[in-house]
Amino acid sequence: MTPTHLPGRVAIPERFNTAPADELQRILLTCLHSLRWAHRIATHRPYPTPDALLAASDEAAYDLTPGDLAEALAGETLPVLPEGVYSAAQTALNAANAAYEAKFGHAFVICLDDVPPAEALDHALAGIRSRLANDPEEERVVAWEELRRLAKGRLLRMLAALTHPRATLITQVGPE
Repeated sequence: MTPTHLPGRVAIPERFNTAPADELQRILLTCLHSLRWAHRIATHRPYPTPDALLAASDEAAYDLTPGDLAEALAGETLPVLPEGVYSAAQTALNAANAAYEAKFGHAFVICLDDVPPAEALDHALAGIRSRLANDPEEERVVAWEELRRLAKGRLLRMLAALTHPRATLITQVGPE
């Protein structure tokens, strides 16, 4: 299969569509820590385009059960912030995350893919502070949406890494 190229997007490398399912599932778990999601993405190959893969990712994420969501959230950590974030700000984020984890039982997740690095800390702090006001059901929906967005960004970074001639599924990039 020849990869399909889309403007501004990476192609689906053939090795993504032909890799053994168990190997691909292990790598997909770096995109979203849900066995059900990874299995579904791996078993529904081949994907002709990145848009087809992202649509399948969304569909698989929409079908996550509350248990699957808990599994995915358990594998997440605080967002990676740019180098040079001053320690007081990192301390504030850690304190807010501790309050968040105490209230919701899992790490705070937020997709910062479209946020300029200089604004990442402010965006994360504003997000965590506003979301602390959510009730558990509201926050479950918001966290699920953030996980879905994180998975899509991670999938695109994985595909981009796989387009390099020496890349293998083992050398792909993980979350952030």
